[in-house]
Amino acid sequence: MAYSSRSRSRQRGALLAGAVAVLGLLTACGSQDGHSTPEKVSGTAGPATEGTGGSAASSDSDSASGASTPGGGTSSSAPQAATPSGTATKTGSSSARCHTSELSASVGRNNPGAGQENFPVVLTNKSARTCTLRGFPGAAFVNASGTQLGPDPKRSSGSPVTVTLRSGQSAWAGLTFSNPEISGAKTATPAALLVTPPDERDSLKVAWTAGAVPVSGNSSSVFLTVFGSGTGA
Repeated sequence: MAYSSRSRSRQRGALLAGAVAVLGLLTACGSQDGHSTPEKVSGTAGPATEGTGGSAASSDSDSASGASTPGGGTSSSAPQAATPSGTATKTGSSSARCHTSELSASVGRNNPGAGQENFPVVLTNKSARTCTLRGFPGAAFVNASGTQLGPDPKRSSGSPVTVTLRSGQSAWAGLTFSNPEISGAKTATPAALLVTPPDERDSLKVAWTAGAVPVSGNSSSVFLTVFGSGTGA
């Protein structure tokens, strides 16, 4: 009987311990259901931490503004202003070419030969700077009212060279045509010769005092040569 009494005492102890355990479990479950802590989800807006890209919202803001990131770098989405490349630097005149306003024009003495009339058309640098001429001049005979007489002169064969003119120096191009008395071409007597420097639009007017020139008919073409240095005298 003593054994039976001790056995029942142990059973009651075990039941009591089990009840305590169950009560503790129920208490713990009630705490989790009634007071749960919010779960942190990656990718939501939050303070950026040093050395990371931060949240999506802060990254977009930094990229749009070009602000420095917490890690010390600079956002690549907003580049710094750059100096334009390839832009020419102005150092006075934009070209070494002689401009019409820097030149004076004249027509030299006729040097006839083999039925040809040959006149040097001379351009002189009247400016204080050094400039260059290269190629053919433009030319046209005009009457007193400024109307052109005959077609535009043609270009003779020849290789252009660059002629450098210091202040006061000259370059010349040849103006040639067949003697009208020999060729039988129709003639007119110009009042002036208009001379246009290479690559320029404005002309210089030179009084023409050498008589009649061919304007139409047989062998009436007038020819121009490229510029060379000097006056052609």
